This record gives sequence, C-alpha cells and structure tokens, in this order.
Amino acid sequence: MKIAAIFAMNQIISHGFGVFLFAALVPMMRESIDVSNWHLAAIGALTQLAYLSGALLLGLFGHRVASSKLILITGAVTTSLLFSMSLLKDPLTITVVLVMLAASAAISWGTIVEIISRCAKAQQCSTQLSTAASGTAWGYGINGLIILYVVPGLGWQSGWQLAAVLGVVVLLLTWRLLSGIQSSSIQVEKKDSQRGLSAMQLAKTVVSQRPALVACLVCVLVGFTTMPFAVWLNTYFDQLGLAADVGGYTWTTVGITGMLAGVLIGRFADSYGNSAALVFICGGFFLCLCAFIYNPSRFALLAGCGYGLMYFPVWGVLAGWIRQSYSSTVTMQISSICMVGSGLGGALGNLLAGYLRDTSGSLDVVYQTLAAAALLMFVVAIVGTRARTPQLLIEAA
Repeated sequence: MKIAAIFAMNQIISHGFGVFLFAALVPMMRESIDVSNWHLAAIGALTQLAYLSGALLLGLFGHRVASSKLILITGAVTTSLLFSMSLLKDPLTITVVLVMLAASAAISWGTIVEIISRCAKAQQCSTQLSTAASGTAWGYGINGLIILYVVPGLGWQSGWQLAAVLGVVVLLLTWRLLSGIQSSSIQVEKKDSQRGLSAMQLAKTVVSQRPALVACLVCVLVGFTTMPFAVWLNTYFDQLGLAADVGGYTWTTVGITGMLAGVLIGRFADSYGNSAALVFICGGFFLCLCAFIYNPSRFALLAGCGYGLMYFPVWGVLAGWIRQSYSSTVTMQISSICMVGSGLGGALGNLLAGYLRDTSGSLDVVYQTLAAAALLMFVVAIVGTRARTPQLLIEAA
C-alpha cells in the first residue's frame, strides 16, 4: 500500500489543492483582491476546459512519455504554481495559473493510473487505484483544516504556501518511490506498457470495444449526476429553508465517506470483482438519491454518504476493470478519455439543471432528473460489466 499512499498524496496536491483550494479560499482572497463574479464564472469555465484538455492530451500523446517522468513534472509544476498563488494579485494572472493547475491535475491522475496498473499486483490493483483516487477526498478535509486553523491567523496566502510546502514533501516522496521501484517489477509488462494507441486506434477502441465503451458511458453519467448534485446542493437547501449548517454537515459526510470508500471499495473490488464493486457503488448512490428526493431534510446526510461512496472510488474501480482487458498504457489512455467524458457529462448536466430550474422554478425536478440518470448509470453498470473479456485487447484496435 506504500505506492497507493504516496499517489493518494499526489491526488491531495494535484486535485485537493490544485483544483479545489481556490474555491475554499476565494471568500478570503476577495477581501484583498478584486475578483469579480465575472472572474469567478470565467475561472469555473476555463478550468473545466483545461482539465478536459489535459485529459485529452494525455490520452492522445501520453504514451510517448514515460509516466514516471510525467508524474514528477506535473508534481513540480503544481507545487510551483501553488506557491505562486500566494504572490499574485491580478485576477487574470490568477486565472491563468488556475487553468494550468487544472490541466496538470488531469495529467497527474492519468499517469498514476498507468504506474499503479503496471506495478501493482493483480489482486491488489483496484485497492491501490481506489485508495489513490480517494486522495481528493482527503484534500477536501485538509482544505477545511486550512480554513479553520491556518488562514485566520496567518492570512489566505499562508494556505497556498502550506500547500506548496506539502507539495515539495510529496514530490520528494514520489521521486524516492519511483527510484526504488525495481526494474524487474517494471520488466514484467514492459512490452505491453510501452505499446500505446494512436488517436484513431483509441477512438476506434472506445467506440467498438465493450470494456472501453462501458467505462466511458459510466463516466459520462458520473459527471452528469455528480457535478450538478454538487453545484446546486446548497441552493437546494436554501430553497427548502433548511438550516445553513445542513450543507456543511453534508459535505463533511461526503469527505469522510470518500476517505473510507477509497480503501474499502477497492478491497471489495479485488475480493469480489470490479463489476460487483461498480454495481454496488452506483446502486448505493441511486438509492441514497431516492431517499433524498423523498425527504431532503431527513436524508441530506445519506445523500452525502452516497455521493462519497460512489464518486471517489469509481475512478479506481473503473481503471482496475479496464486494466483487466488492456495494457497499463492503454488503460491510462482510456481512463483519460473517461475523464473527458465525465467533464462533458457534467457540463451537459449543469446546463440541463439550469434550464429545468428556470422553467419549473424549483430544484425538485432537477434532483429527480439526477436520480433518473443515476438509475440509468446503475443499469449500464449491471448490463455493461456482465461479460468480462479475459484476454488483453491491446492489439484489437
């Protein structure tokens, strides 16, 4: 689990800090920096596009660069950019830095998938991938601690500086880990791991081969359901007239559940199969959403539990399932396309949610729609993963 722990730390730096720390610190930053609502809207849109672009670039060209080099490069870039955020005052420059952080985060996760898929034992692959993915949830928690205990006394700049210091520590640990990986463990799949797909082969694989197609469809639905869920949740609580702390407790539940689910769901996948784990977490999310729709005030925390149960480990579970049919390099490429699909699904879900809210005047129908999409995701998980392909398909494209 040493590899999983260190790569979970990389997720804390790249996603927890690089993607989500700004949203946590922006209320304090606006006290000294003229960050308008227009800037916030632009940052939200551009960082999402940057994340998708980074994932797409990795899928198309990532196989040409060694993952061990890419993870160190993205770690160094992310750490440098995190520190620079403590020095910046211009909103446009801040936007550029956040865009670069988002692209770097996407590339970082893809390289983690490749390295773990190549080096982990088959019976531990899903556990390590899911544990690494849960680092984002730990990042949520650390961001909360930074806001509570660091920023009040030292200022918002200290939050970015602390993130950069932790980034340096994680970068050194990652370098030491990669240096210590024995060449013999890499040689086991050296031939397959170096054989990537061209852009046309990758597109054909995603469209025509069941494992890749199902993984991408699930990720589109993951984005379609989870992104609007998160964006509109506090607004929904306001509409219902619930206490302000309900949202805080719900998101705390999301973080804690995500921290635990990374390890537990990964072990479940390795013990009972990735297909069973995927069906379990998708079904759990659907049932929690149904309870939330039935009585939002009573089951708000249960909805947060379902979100954390599904969203954080699903990336590792899917990557482990893809790995059963493809080489580690192709697994990285397909996982990158899955991230693109998730982003596109999230954008579509948010657009639809905004339209439904404007036309109905209520968010009730929005969350009912999300529950219907979660049911579809559950069905896709059941039907799509029913047949397993035992042999590697790296040549099939």
